Amino acid sequence: MELGLVGLGKMGGNMRQRIRNAGHTVVGFDHNQDISDSKDLADMVGKLTASDQPKVVWIMVPVQAIDPVVTELAELLSPGDIVIDGGNSRWTDDTRRAAQLAEKDIRFVDCGVSGGVWGLENGYALMCGGDKDTVDTVMPIFEALKPEGEFGFVHAGKVGAGHFSKMVHNGIEYGIMQAYAEGYELLEASDIVDNVPQAFQSWREGTVIRSWLLDLLVNALDDDNHLEKIKGYADDSGEGRWTVEAAIDLAVPTPAIAAALFARFASRQDDSPAMKAIAAMRNQFGGHAVKGAEAADPSYATPPIKH
Repeated sequence: MELGLVGLGKMGGNMRQRIRNAGHTVVGFDHNQDISDSKDLADMVGKLTASDQPKVVWIMVPVQAIDPVVTELAELLSPGDIVIDGGNSRWTDDTRRAAQLAEKDIRFVDCGVSGGVWGLENGYALMCGGDKDTVDTVMPIFEALKPEGEFGFVHAGKVGAGHFSKMVHNGIEYGIMQAYAEGYELLEASDIVDNVPQAFQSWREGTVIRSWLLDLLVNALDDDNHLEKIKGYADDSGEGRWTVEAAIDLAVPTPAIAAALFARFASRQDDSPAMKAIAAMRNQFGGHAVKGAEAADPSYATPPIKH
């Protein structure tokens, strides 16, 4: 299958490689021409030449760049073609973008993507929204990206359902990371536990709190036992805020997620040990930059698309 992929940063670039590894053709576009397969969006679309399938374009760009890309693609694609938004979009924007493309009879799928810098090796968890026929059409690409085995993909519902699911996923992530981080700070503050990294290491097997996030925190502690190289400052991507806002709108209590979000705000006021742990985990799983240390992928510097 052929795919156009817009945005070849730390996730998009690895996704391109994983899809190619599965035998599909990917024509990528990025403003960094050193990594791009095409000079612009029109050139990318023009290189999708298969006559037996609709043109499919997957967008992996920062949130502020999505609307300009969708607007340009609406003029470049033909009726029946498909646009997939794989970025961290707010689910309420999906309906608007789907309607914009529908005016040209172009189909739309929203797809939340999780996997970070480890996705090339391990696969990406995918949460999709859109009509069944459209999702079925692009299933070969989803199959290439998802982890091997039974799990890692869901057609969550209509347009918007994919990004809503990913939003809640990220809200849960906030809460889990905050619990690990508070436990780390408590252990560090005690004069009873002699080796905090080994305590976390011991939890990786046999306990009910073992997880991939725990593994990543252990990796960070192995590199820096007391997280002295990291400033206790953690950004929020926006999805934690959206999760709390949705919970308010739906009158669903989410105290752990809300507290984890507010803790990140607090991290910007002082050098919190718990926030060092949050920053370390974000750096490990997603290559997110940390204050006072190199990011996991310092070469990533793909700018937003501008038109």
